[in-house]
Formats: sequence, structure tokens, C-alpha cells
Amino acid sequence: MQGPRRFLPSLALLSAFEAAARTGSVTAAARELSLTQSAVSRQIRALEEQLEVELFHRERQTIRLTAGGIGYAREIRDALRKISTASLNLRANPFGGTLTLAILPTFGTRWLAPRLPKFIAGNPGITINLMTRLSHFDFRLEPIDAAIHFGTADWSGAECALLRSETVVPACGPELRDRHGFQEAGDLRRAPLLHLTTRPDAWERWLTLHGADAHAVHGMLFDQFATAAQAAAAGVGVALLPQFLIEDELRAGTLVKALDLPMKSAEAYYLVWPADRALYPPLVAFRDWLLEETAHDR
Repeated sequence: MQGPRRFLPSLALLSAFEAAARTGSVTAAARELSLTQSAVSRQIRALEEQLEVELFHRERQTIRLTAGGIGYAREIRDALRKISTASLNLRANPFGGTLTLAILPTFGTRWLAPRLPKFIAGNPGITINLMTRLSHFDFRLEPIDAAIHFGTADWSGAECALLRSETVVPACGPELRDRHGFQEAGDLRRAPLLHLTTRPDAWERWLTLHGADAHAVHGMLFDQFATAAQAAAAGVGVALLPQFLIEDELRAGTLVKALDLPMKSAEAYYLVWPADRALYPPLVAFRDWLLEETAHDR
């Protein structure tokens, strides 16, 4: 049911308020919106009168958000961003069929992107938008239809489909391997160990699995596999990397296995989506294709 009209301000009023709230200046907001200062001021006043709430403290030539204005600005900014994204998606594909997918950067660039032409060729009416996300998010607050997730099947409010498992190997540049002459798992502790912030205990698990001392393991931190892989190839240290994501480097010899001692990760890759999007045709088509692509790896 539609709410009272006073709770549905026009986009012009909301845009003027959001710009002034974000920039902290009516002058800057006017410049951004290609309006006069007086026009922006009038729009903000009109919004306050419509809502019957003061949004700014006005102090001489400056403005400062009220407590209520701070929260309202945050929600309006999110709403305007969603409207903008929806409009952009519609313009890109006016006949529908847009799928917005959150991806893990390395999985997206090294595994998914090279395979997307095959999906697009078989589904020419579907446009895919890719957005990077490194961790869980709330589907209710993001204009995203599905996500590639590494972990367990425990995403709150979402349904999951297993894509593939993963095996990690200790990898480094050939010069570092040859210099240290690793023979067994414990020998790797003589070299710098590179850690991923998303997997803080990976080295402890690997060392324990292969019978080595896993106490007080330290080293450099990286937030993405791609950066850790580059550092390892450059000789900075040894990184635990998913073998299927570094196959090109292993073939080329820019990365080598410090030791041929793999470890299967306890977590896996999943496609996740909100329950209310489960029957969305572009998602159904993409999910069916992705499950077929990863069938061998499951």
C-alpha cells in the first residue's frame, strides 16, 4: 500500500539534500548539480517542510547535519544509488535479463572471466554485471542477484549451491626454492611465509597436516590471492595458493611448488543467492551453466 505523499519526496529534493549532506556545503552541492545556491537551499527547505523535520543546523555560512539528518542522508544515499544502478542496468539491457554477480577477485579474473564468453554465446539475451566482494554482505541492502562465495554453506538469508572444492600448495619463485633447498614441511619456516587475511590459520593447518611445528607462525599479510601470488613469484616468500588458480604460472615456471605437499581446504566455493531470486530467469540460466562447468571439480 502506498504511504502518505509527504513521505515520498521528489528525486530533485532528495538529490539536493544528499549532495549537500555529502559535501557539507550548499555551494558545492549547487556546483555538482549545476544549480544555483539559492535553488539548492530552497529544495532543502522544501524537503524539511514536507517531512516536518530539520535536517541541517545552519550556522552563518555553514551547514551541519542534525542527528536525524545523518541517518536520513545515509539511507537516502543508498536509495539513490539503487535507483541509479537499476536505471543503468535497464539502459544496458532494456529487454531485461540482467544478472548482477558479486565475485571474488582472483576466482573471477582467473577462472570465471575466461569462461564467460561460452555462457554469453549460449545466452545472448542476458547481460552480466560483475562486482567485487571479499566477504559476506546483506542481499537486502545490495543490488546483487547472486555471489561467488568461498567458505561454508552458511550465508544467512541465502540459498547455496556447491561449485567446487580446492587444494592449496606452497608456492614461490624458483630462485627462492633453489636457495633454501626445501626437503620437508618444517624447512619452509626458514623462508618468509605469506599469509592471507581471509585465511589466517592456513599455514598452521598445513604445517600440522604435514607433521611440522605450527607454533608462532608469522609473516606478511595480503588481502588478495593475486597480490600474494605476485609477491611469491617475485621471491618475497612462500604462499599457500589454490592450485587451480595458478596453473598458468606453474606451467610457465614463474611459480613453483616449494614442496609437493598439497592440502585440501576445509572450505569450498559456492554460488549463493537470496531465496526471493531463486526463480529469476537469468539466475536460473547462469546457475545451471555454472553447475555444469564445475561438475567435474565437484
